Amino acid sequence: MFTEQRISDFLDALASKEPVPGGGSGAALGGAVAAALVSMVCNLTLGKKGYEEVEEAVAEILERSEALRAELTSLLEADTEAYSNVMAAYRMPRQSAEEQKARQAAVQKALREATEVPLSIADRCARIVDLALPAAQKGNKRAVSDAGVAALLAEASMHASLLNVYINLGSINDREYERSVRQRTRTITKGKTDYKDKVLAVVHRRIGG
Repeated sequence: MFTEQRISDFLDALASKEPVPGGGSGAALGGAVAAALVSMVCNLTLGKKGYEEVEEAVAEILERSEALRAELTSLLEADTEAYSNVMAAYRMPRQSAEEQKARQAAVQKALREATEVPLSIADRCARIVDLALPAAQKGNKRAVSDAGVAALLAEASMHASLLNVYINLGSINDREYERSVRQRTRTITKGKTDYKDKVLAVVHRRIGG
């Protein structure tokens, strides 16, 4: 499993000529790092003098960020598996009409899976952008810059993951499914850039205050 490797080994695998891990897994890792940074801000706030009034809210943020970190770690592995299934489907025999039909069906099924996984990654990254704002507002002032890094990483990882969605959609024949997915991407990304900008505004204000 890639998530059990050292970071340097994962990066070597990412840099290699092998098709997995790829951009989707990289986006999942970026999102997981963003979630971990939100968690760090929370952990540096809980139990600290002067933050007693926000402790309950910060504990709730921490619970959510840790859940998202775990989900994104799993999605990193799921993305590599999904794309491996796409490659396996394309390698199926296609000599006879029956084989061609079976291969086409397998390819389309695998492409859908390889679309759904990065879509899920983008969704989780979007949620981290949301969490970064209250983390920046309520969290320990000495760690507020990390909430800003989390917002930047999460938003970038969200958009990065969606590139994998779009490239797979180009090979999927079901136009109704394509329209549905594109609508879901619009829902996921709606307002997230503005939210990231709000986080950064809070960060700069608290740093300068």
